[in-house]
Amino acid sequence: MEGGCLTSLTVYDGGHGIGGNKIYLEEDGSGVFLDFGKNFSKYSAFYEEFLRNRDTRGIHDLIYLNLLPRLNIYREDLLPADVKVHTYPSLNVAAVLVTHAHFDHCGNIGMLRSDIPMVASPESLVMMKGMQDTGHTSLELEMVYLSPRRRSNDHGLCLGSQPNACYIGRDICCTKDLSDELISYLSRRPGQDSAKAKRLEPGRCQPVDEMELPFEVSAHPVDHSVPGATAYILRGDTTVAYTGDFRLHGRNREKTLEFIRAAREASVLITEGTRIREIGGEGCGITEQSVTEACLDAVERSSGLVIADFSPRNFERLESFQEIARKTGRELVVTAKDAYLMHALQSIGSFSMDDSLRIYKEISSARGKWREEVIDKNYSSRYVDHLSIRKNPEAYILCFSFLDMKNLLDIKPDGGTYIYSACEAFNEEMEIDFNRLWRWIQHFNMMSVGFGIDGDGVLHFNGRYHTSGHASGDDIRRVVEHVDPEHIVPVHTQHVEWFEKNFDNVVSLEEGRPYEF
Repeated sequence: MEGGCLTSLTVYDGGHGIGGNKIYLEEDGSGVFLDFGKNFSKYSAFYEEFLRNRDTRGIHDLIYLNLLPRLNIYREDLLPADVKVHTYPSLNVAAVLVTHAHFDHCGNIGMLRSDIPMVASPESLVMMKGMQDTGHTSLELEMVYLSPRRRSNDHGLCLGSQPNACYIGRDICCTKDLSDELISYLSRRPGQDSAKAKRLEPGRCQPVDEMELPFEVSAHPVDHSVPGATAYILRGDTTVAYTGDFRLHGRNREKTLEFIRAAREASVLITEGTRIREIGGEGCGITEQSVTEACLDAVERSSGLVIADFSPRNFERLESFQEIARKTGRELVVTAKDAYLMHALQSIGSFSMDDSLRIYKEISSARGKWREEVIDKNYSSRYVDHLSIRKNPEAYILCFSFLDMKNLLDIKPDGGTYIYSACEAFNEEMEIDFNRLWRWIQHFNMMSVGFGIDGDGVLHFNGRYHTSGHASGDDIRRVVEHVDPEHIVPVHTQHVEWFEKNFDNVVSLEEGRPYEF
């Protein structure tokens, strides 16, 4: 080591499971969090669709169930009278570095103290704010801006919104130069100009290299299933590289290779291992191009309506279906929420909306301000309703997921193809959802491509129609061997033993226990 300060690493969540990463890196009494995500696996042990944590109790439920680490780092306005965080360890958190806009990496940021800045790529910032603008009010969505709470009863146990209080923007540090368009987007909330609306008081926005941090931080774009995915190299007394989620088989694999080359200086490599047990390099032969070809073939063979179901915010897959729609003479139809995100990404030059792209017009009395200000104002001519699709179903590809199936009750298709182009079920709750989805597909006499349920009720998937956002075991092995770190810290994996079997310098961290390098 070059100096006398020790670099301390503590994994508070995500060390022995998929997602929920909360990794604290500290040096000389100050540190940063690498991601601060929601651990869906831990949540699902207590909660499900109709039983959720209570926002009116602030962080009480999450602390009591150990779904948040017991630390003194949370917003004061989220502390009911019976939560005494001053009894918990306090961390000097200079910032939270976000790798990408998936909830298992950013979904608990809204609970952090409001004076803790967030570092992220322009694309991640756009998507996090877009999800917040278009979503229902929830603490888990308060990543970019927050709605101040106050104790609302005599006992101080319940929390409610502060009347007439503005939304408060979190300070933002962007991994790239800030464009005027991005600053404008981050600085206002749709509908805030009306007389009675709450305004957004934006936080400070600056490039990350202008921010004082306990480490020298460099951000490196990597390939993943969502735009703007970023790995980080942190240089202090010890140089640490953190992969976040990455892969080598997407269209942007060269970005990952550039990060790997830069990470060779790192003494410590913190790496994901989601698909570590899968052998074969570069996605085990399934690439985004091969998925596009398989989906194109399925669309060409379909004589009726086509529904394409792929992961939320997987804009690379969306681009693939834009290409498929052009080649098959169909029109691609997205939801209004997807269009809102696409509009924001296009405004910062990170996505190109096809001129023929259409937007589904739901039968709904609810008209959010984001829809009125952005979709109605800019894209009203692109709307297509249920009657148009019902009249000419073979002319469209609908980008719908399970949660959008209710719209088929208005479209009333008879036949067609449902292309499932997302991940396989990995827990019992997802299997139940697939059984429900199967009933919807069967009800409308559609052919299912990508998954099915046989006569014995067994769920089957066809991997040709989806490629993972994560590297295979062989790819991760090559990454580790190329970087050649002194210490390997596996996270975001259920198979730490694989690392221990294949490498001699693995540090398997117990959650909440610091390790010094």
